[in-house]
Amino acid sequence: MYKLVILVEPQDDAAHFDSRWPLFLAEAEKMPGLRREVTSRVDRVLHGNYPVHLVHELFFDSLSAVADAMGSPQGQKAGEVLQEISGGKVTLLFADHLQDDLAHFRRSDDAPPGDRA
Repeated sequence: MYKLVILVEPQDDAAHFDSRWPLFLAEAEKMPGLRREVTSRVDRVLHGNYPVHLVHELFFDSLSAVADAMGSPQGQKAGEVLQEISGGKVTLLFADHLQDDLAHFRRSDDAPPGDRA
């Protein structure tokens, strides 16, 4: 699974951005191939110098599906809205998303050393 990760920098007027964020969501949710999405509001940075107000992740089956979605009319519109509401204060990343269930690696921790796979 691949995802498009959107890092939104702190905004000059956070209340204005937050009030317009649903406009972006409405457009992004029309992107072809979208499997799920997650929004995380960052309340503090523990280490580092990159300030982030919000992280939004859009999940797709493959890298080509992400690229196709971004190039679609719906993706282009979502990008335009995002640029408009954020004043361009965003970073976009492609990420190969790998996920493991907590139960799986807990089972692995409980297995005898020779039985761990």
